[in-house]
Amino acid sequence: METAQSRQQAAPGAFTAFARFVICGGGVGLASSFAVVALASWLPWVFANALITVVSTLLATELHARFTFVVGGRATWRQHAQSAGSAAAAYVVTCVAMLVLHQLVAAPGAVLEQVVYLSASALAGVARFAALRLVVFTRNRSQAAATVGTAPPVPTTVAHASTPADPAVLCYAA
Repeated sequence: METAQSRQQAAPGAFTAFARFVICGGGVGLASSFAVVALASWLPWVFANALITVVSTLLATELHARFTFVVGGRATWRQHAQSAGSAAAAYVVTCVAMLVLHQLVAAPGAVLEQVVYLSASALAGVARFAALRLVVFTRNRSQAAATVGTAPPVPTTVAHASTPADPAVLCYAA
């Protein structure tokens, strides 16, 4: 039987993790935009958006746990709750940015609205990445801080020939 410790892989560096964060989050965001439109044909848009937001946040949190920050398995309930909190904060940032724009400019054009929205989204995304990396998926960072100056632990792996290939591992390797 494989233990959680034996499944742990080395945590990616900040640049690699950020690139994976953009790919996973952007992919989920793009898929969500299409899903909201499709679901809104059956439900009022506000309900479709709320449902897709919940589902996409759950999916993105799982992807971030497995691929972006490589925490060695599925996201915990605590990580899901913290991730949802950071997603809600990012949502508030974009809403406030748009509200301020409409208070400052009587009739902003579509280009200005997009610039403001995407800028607020990018700022919120960087803050969300930092929160996820430093708080939510902090895997062993406190242990690493306590062992500064000592040799890093040698990761152990257990290979099981009878275990079928995990699709998540196949995706990660690509």
